[in-house]
Amino acid sequence: MTKPMIRIHNAETDEVIDREMTDAEFAIYEAEQEAIKLLKAEADAKATEKQAIAERLGLTADELKLLLG
Repeated sequence: MTKPMIRIHNAETDEVIDREMTDAEFAIYEAEQEAIKLLKAEADAKATEKQAIAERLGLTADELKLLLG
């Protein structure tokens, strides 16, 4: 698997360098991607839970938005 590319742009000289991530940069990138996945999973779980509560109360999505602001 190839690593993602990094673009470095020197605004003073207008020089552009494209290079592959180093091992350290790639490790940080992977950790950040995993953290993003976990945050998305938590947000999805909360949304599902809110929807289940709204259904139990007999509220529509619009009514729930109105109540929650």
